[in-house]
Parts: sequence; C-alpha cells; structure tokens
Amino acid sequence: MLVRHSDPDAELRSNLVDYARLWPDEAERVQPFLDLLDDAQDPFRRERLEGHFTGGCWLVDRAGERVLLTHHRKLERWLQLGGHADGDRDLARVTLREAEEESGLTDLSVEPQPFDLDRHWIPERRDVPGHWHYDVRYVVRANGSEDYVVSEESLDLAWRRIDELLDDPHSDESMRRMARKWLARKG
Repeated sequence: MLVRHSDPDAELRSNLVDYARLWPDEAERVQPFLDLLDDAQDPFRRERLEGHFTGGCWLVDRAGERVLLTHHRKLERWLQLGGHADGDRDLARVTLREAEEESGLTDLSVEPQPFDLDRHWIPERRDVPGHWHYDVRYVVRANGSEDYVVSEESLDLAWRRIDELLDDPHSDESMRRMARKWLARKG
C-alpha cells in the first residue's frame, strides 16, 4: 500500500527506509542518502556542490523487456535517463519530468517507490567542480508510443534489451545491477 505524505522529505525518508528492507544487500547505500536528506543546505539544488539529489529513470517499454538508454553527451557513456531536481523535493516527479524531456515520450507513468540508489562522482566540467550525485532511480513505463526524440542532452538514445545488459562488458555496473533487479522482479 502506498502511503503519500504531505511532506515530500518524510515520504522520501520512508521510501529510503523501505528500500533498505526490500534490498538488504544494499542497505549500506541508504545511510548516505538519509544523511544528505538531513543536511541543512538544500540537497535538492545543484548549487550544493558537495553533492545533491538527482532523479534517475529506468524507462521500460510496455512489454518490460527493453530499457531506453541515453548516450550521455557530457559523460559519453550509455546510461539511464535522469537529471537534477532543481529544487523539486518530489524525486518521482523529477524523474518523470526528466524522462519526458530527454525522450520526447509523453504517455509515461512512474512508480512511486525508488527502484535503485546510486551515489556516483561527476567529474569537473568547465566552471563546475567535481561533485557527488545521489541518484534516486524510479521505474518509468512507456504506455503509448515508443518513438523517442533525441534531446540536446544526448548524443543518441536507444532501446536496449534488458537481458543483454547483463553480459555487456561496456555496460556500467549500476546498469547491470538494475537489469538484475528488473529480471528478478519479472521472473
């Protein structure tokens, strides 16, 4: 049962605690996210250069067999869609917004509980120093057309079979982790 809180921070905290129970082998990932949530400096703004929350998107097709990946323009790697919260404390909403903006898809729905957590380093770029992204990732489903549009944030987009990500040596470890989770969930 989904319990919606009027306080998005309380909802995120509850979801993070639930995540640790659902994925006990990943429980150690949760505490840094909880610590960030308690930080007095707004962790939902990219201007917090020590690190900040981002919303990541495991965007699956209607059949649940493929995931839409971006060839990320800045990082030059195939990754999930997603982006900065820019002050929005509802990370599921952030994820849905980013999925729509980066894919051009419109008939999407987001699951309210986090699917994956990943803290990763973003290297220095121009006038922005290196910093941590605390990526809270949600499942987003394509319910209508799967004809995407490549945005300026991507070099390219592609639907990739989820089962093939497991054996792809070029696939990011967090991508393989999400593929394992998805396939276990579907099985």
